[in-house]
Amino acid sequence: MRINRKMSVAVAAGALALVTACGGNSDSMAGREGMGSSSAPAATTAGAQPAGTFNDADVMFAQMMIPHHEQAVEMADLAPARAADPEIKELAAKIKAAQDPEIQTMKGWLTEWGKPSPEGGMGHEMPGVMSEEDMTKLKAAKGTEFDKLFAQQMIAHHNGAIEMARTEQANGSNPQAKELATTIETTQQVEVEQLQKILDRL
Repeated sequence: MRINRKMSVAVAAGALALVTACGGNSDSMAGREGMGSSSAPAATTAGAQPAGTFNDADVMFAQMMIPHHEQAVEMADLAPARAADPEIKELAAKIKAAQDPEIQTMKGWLTEWGKPSPEGGMGHEMPGVMSEEDMTKLKAAKGTEFDKLFAQQMIAHHNGAIEMARTEQANGSNPQAKELATTIETTQQVEVEQLQKILDRL
C-alpha cells in the first residue's frame, strides 16, 4: 500500500509536470504567435504611412475638406481677372497655392484608407460653404465690388474650415490628418484677420 501510494504520487507528479510543460509550450507558442501577429500590422503600418491608424473622424475630415478646399480654389481663381485690390489678388494666389496640394494630400489618404473620394460634397453638410447663388454673385462682380464680396465670403468660408479643423483635432486619430488640421486652423485664422483688415479699408 505504501509502494502504491508512492507510485500514485509519482504518477500524479509526472502528469502534473507534463501538463505544466504542455501548458508552458502552448503559452510560449501563443506568445510567439501573438508577437508574430502584432509585428505584422506594425510593419504594414510603418510601410503605409501616412495611412496608419485612422478613424471615422479622419475620413469625414478628408471627405468634407476636399470639396471645401476646392470651392476656395474656385473662388481664388476668379480674383486675377476680377479683383481690383492687389492684396486680394496676392492673397487669392496664396490660398490657391496652399490648398491645391492639401487637396491632393487628402485624396491620397482616402485612397490609402480604402475610402471613396467625395463627389458633390458626399452629402455632408459643410460649414462655410458658399451656395450656388453666392458663387454666381461673386462671378458677376468686378473691381471693388468683387473685392468686398470675396473678402466677406472667404472669411465665412475660412471660419467654416477652422471649425472642421478643430473637430478633426478633437476627434481624429491619424497623426498626419490632425497635423494638417492644425495647419489649416493656424493658416486660415491669420488669413481671416488679413481679410477683415482689407474689408475694413475697402
